[in-house]
Amino acid sequence: MTVFLIIVNIVVLLLLILGLFWMQKKHVSFSKRVFSALGLGIIFGLLIHLIYGTASKVTTGSVDWFNIVGNGYVKLLQMVVMPLVFISIVGAFTRLKLTKNIGKISFLVIGILLGTAAVSAAVGIASALGFGLDGIHLDQGTAEAVRNQQLQQAVISVKDATLPQQILQLIPSNPFQDLTGARPTSTIAVVIFAAFVGIAYLGVKRKDPETGEFFAKVIDMVYSVTMRIVTLILRLTPYGVLAIITRVAATSDYAAIAKLGKFVIASYVALIVMFIIHLLLLTFAKLNPARYVKKALPTLTFAFTSRTSAGTLPLTIKTQTKDLGVSEGIANFAGSFGLTIGQNGCAGIYPAMLAIMVAPTAGINPFSPSFIITLILVVAISSLGVAGVGGGATFAALIVLSVLNLPIAIVGLLISVEPLIDMGRTALNVSDAMIAGILTSKVTGEFQSDVYQQKDIVEA
Repeated sequence: MTVFLIIVNIVVLLLLILGLFWMQKKHVSFSKRVFSALGLGIIFGLLIHLIYGTASKVTTGSVDWFNIVGNGYVKLLQMVVMPLVFISIVGAFTRLKLTKNIGKISFLVIGILLGTAAVSAAVGIASALGFGLDGIHLDQGTAEAVRNQQLQQAVISVKDATLPQQILQLIPSNPFQDLTGARPTSTIAVVIFAAFVGIAYLGVKRKDPETGEFFAKVIDMVYSVTMRIVTLILRLTPYGVLAIITRVAATSDYAAIAKLGKFVIASYVALIVMFIIHLLLLTFAKLNPARYVKKALPTLTFAFTSRTSAGTLPLTIKTQTKDLGVSEGIANFAGSFGLTIGQNGCAGIYPAMLAIMVAPTAGINPFSPSFIITLILVVAISSLGVAGVGGGATFAALIVLSVLNLPIAIVGLLISVEPLIDMGRTALNVSDAMIAGILTSKVTGEFQSDVYQQKDIVEA
């Protein structure tokens, strides 16, 4: 009977996929198909949850099959991240798009990312204090106890890391290893390596124009093929969103979410406030924030459902260049740096909130101005090198709490609501990267306002 019910669920998912494919054939816009997938996935997942429960064999068996579509799509995106980052930045040099402003671009992108990380920390602090969050009375069950044991081992590797050591981790020692994504900071390492290749190309072009021209042609050919792969994968976005959100809705622990509802609400209030600040930055730059929301929403929706900034990178770059008017080189710098620097959700709001919650257990007044200022600075600096994949927020929280000599057990106590909050955090991280790209393009004069003002989203 269990096998039959699993097959029924698989057939339903396939029918929903066929429905989305029919919408594509009818030329329904990309954004409408993504939101349709989101809605259908929520409904289907909730029905599975209500009928079979979270832990039943029918649910777990069905989700295993759903993951072929959902996790398979995320893996395809992750597959193309490193080649895309490398070839796009080298290509920006061969097409003479980064020769004059590379230092200024890097400074502006990193400065905006770190600056917004500091602001997001302040927002997280205000939310935690405003909601009166308290980490003292959180319960520890079996899962939380196991999680805390794992964290005790993990904290050993991060608590003694100094700022110079964190910066050193960004520099590639083996670019071929980093091209495999072996380290949390591999993406930035690939960016740095690609920049060196690009600068070397400029030197070769001056001394040996023929060799430089041949190299540029090779890069252009590889770039064209890479972008074609990206296009093919992005067309699968509605199907990936459908499968991922179905799994989330079917397997979420709603009882635990209700139990920690105050923390969940406070977290999302902080995330929404910070997103509004992003929109205000666009307003100050004399750009229509509503236009940004419309064009960025499909990408932010995927980031929300997938919980991976790295997996969202191809969408992030496509949205910046095709829909928001950001130049190719800047879009790649902002998207790539945004994966591991200054993540507003994971490395800004989350660790700041946890620090405020546990401060009283260490005899610290969370309302103390000196503690708040110190916390904001620590969060901003510690946001260097936080990986844009699942677990990045935990890593960031461990660093901040360890630096401030605060207990880390609270990180494990929130494990039951971690996936739900991580969805919003990831979307905010991606928004921050796109905002950094837009503002940097404006400052450097490489912004295409006519592209930004276009009403429709460019199809993949």
